Amino acid sequence: MKRNPKRSLWRLMFANPASAVYLGVVGIAIGVAVIQPLFTDNGMESLIWVWPALLTLPTFALVALAGEALFGADAATWYLITGVVVSALIQSLALGAIWHTLRSPRRRLHTSRG
Repeated sequence: MKRNPKRSLWRLMFANPASAVYLGVVGIAIGVAVIQPLFTDNGMESLIWVWPALLTLPTFALVALAGEALFGADAATWYLITGVVVSALIQSLALGAIWHTLRSPRRRLHTSRG
């Protein structure tokens, strides 16, 4: 039976415990970062967006470097937020692949003797 590669990618990225927990933690960090300026007087002076960026390292470092090359020191906010989301999805895929590799039964090589 042929496997659907899109479904396999979906399972690796979302449908395993490691990826689900990781995406949940990053989602909570992004949610707190979005809501926090509404309840404080300092508004956007907060460093709350550091947490989602730290949770998505090392892939976010590549996004930040590309943003600095494209936009200079003042990268656009939409670019950085999109970079956090894309970095989280890439790392979720990597976690799913690791989870699948560790949880799948070891395949033994059978040699045929003739």
